[in-house]
Amino acid sequence: MYKVNCLNPIANVGLDLFDNQYETVKELNQADAVLVRSAAMHDLELPETLKAIARAGAGVNNIPLEECAKKGIVVFNTPGANANGVKELVIAGLMLAARDVVGGINWVQTVKEDENVAKLVEKQKSQFAGTEIQGKKLGVIGLGAIGVLVANAANRLGMQVYGCDPYISVDAAWNLSRDITHVKNIEDIYRECDYITVHVPLLDNTKGMINKDTIALMKNGVVVLNFARDLLVNDNDIEEALQSGKVKKYVTDFPNAKTAGMAGVIALPHLGASTEESEDNCAVMAVKEIRDYLENGNIKNSVNYPACDAGVCTSVSRITVNHRNIPNMITQFTGVLSEENINISNMINKSKGEFAYTVFDIEVTATKEIVEKIEAIQGVLKVRIIK
Repeated sequence: MYKVNCLNPIANVGLDLFDNQYETVKELNQADAVLVRSAAMHDLELPETLKAIARAGAGVNNIPLEECAKKGIVVFNTPGANANGVKELVIAGLMLAARDVVGGINWVQTVKEDENVAKLVEKQKSQFAGTEIQGKKLGVIGLGAIGVLVANAANRLGMQVYGCDPYISVDAAWNLSRDITHVKNIEDIYRECDYITVHVPLLDNTKGMINKDTIALMKNGVVVLNFARDLLVNDNDIEEALQSGKVKKYVTDFPNAKTAGMAGVIALPHLGASTEESEDNCAVMAVKEIRDYLENGNIKNSVNYPACDAGVCTSVSRITVNHRNIPNMITQFTGVLSEENINISNMINKSKGEFAYTVFDIEVTATKEIVEKIEAIQGVLKVRIIK
């Protein structure tokens, strides 16, 4: 029986995928796996029983990835599950920035009791006039699951779309419209585009990437959209650019104490993935990832361990090992099995940075004694018998 703890409410369409092998528990210290959305986990004490964490969403800033990796806990996310919901909101953000819809709506509320409201509207509507996005240049920084959808949608709306991503995946490249101009130098995006939307993860080299230096390269009156991560944009520098008119509008889905009341900012309350469809998709993907890992030892969409697909075990037993990515590990593992006169029918070894993962399918029943011998090898973090 596997025990699962939900740190946040998870859509039932996902939880219903757990069969009678699974039990939902309220206490984290009993869990084999955790499902989480936005709950902060950095200060939580992670139990030795914990084998996996699945984030029902793309960002994993709320999870202590390094600590989990050191404990042999595989952390999953659900890339692409909420991509359509975010894409639609980015397109809405483009419209809100091009046309002063928010200003117009707010103004109507100030005159709604006036019996001459219809005449006032015709007289005052010019102050909310905007521009059309057709024919304008949009720069998409980051062509992952969301960026590709945004680029394609904007292209269909008649925009000239430029995309930049040095690490674009094969799948993303196949899905990207051939009408998108793929540029290698991000500075070309800054110099050429009327609208710039950012869709990259928050890393050391992307934190504050929209700053006074990059803004200086941009066209006067540019619109910047941020539906990825708050800290990708330097708040002080964007404020100065808005005040000078260098940046016409800053559209963000991550209001904070500074940007929430900043002139020129259109701030949305983190609505990107807040649709029923996105929450359902994320829940379903997260549960499937947990099940495949616990039941088969397979890893898909992990952010701290390598991808590994050994399929369903058809041998007598399967042993999985989470370990450090250091020399001589495989030799030591196979040495343990050889000493026990055990034949290996299939083996997979994958690595990701400092950590690695190895799967052994063997022709005899795995025992506790074999597990203990592998656990005793320096650099081993967690050993499981899958079957």
